[in-house]
Amino acid sequence: QVQLVESGGGLVQAGDSLRLSCAATGRTFSTSTMGWVRQAPGKQRVFVAAIRWSGGSTNYADSVKGRFTISRNNAENTVSLQMNSLKPEDTAVYYCAVSTRWYISSDPKEYAYWGQGTQVTVSS
Repeated sequence: QVQLVESGGGLVQAGDSLRLSCAATGRTFSTSTMGWVRQAPGKQRVFVAAIRWSGGSTNYADSVKGRFTISRNNAENTVSLQMNSLKPEDTAVYYCAVSTRWYISSDPKEYAYWGQGTQVTVSS
């Protein structure tokens, strides 16, 4: 099993920055992908960004390209999401998740392990 714990959410104004972190414990997979998925009130979970644990290849949703950056620290088993130029439409609960697929998946359904989520609220 993999346990994931997110931190770093909060309330900010449009244009501000936030950095989310996710600590992974338990069984980790060298071939896995770590991702961030968000869910706004009344909406389905939506892929945000992901990074391969080995090699560091990344993938981003079009809505966050150029504003968000995902990174990992293999030694500490952590993944971070640097969010810049935040917009009110970025408001959501952000979840850290793990996929064991061999490719970087942008489908939240292909992520098997999930954290409890952290709230990000961006005011206009």
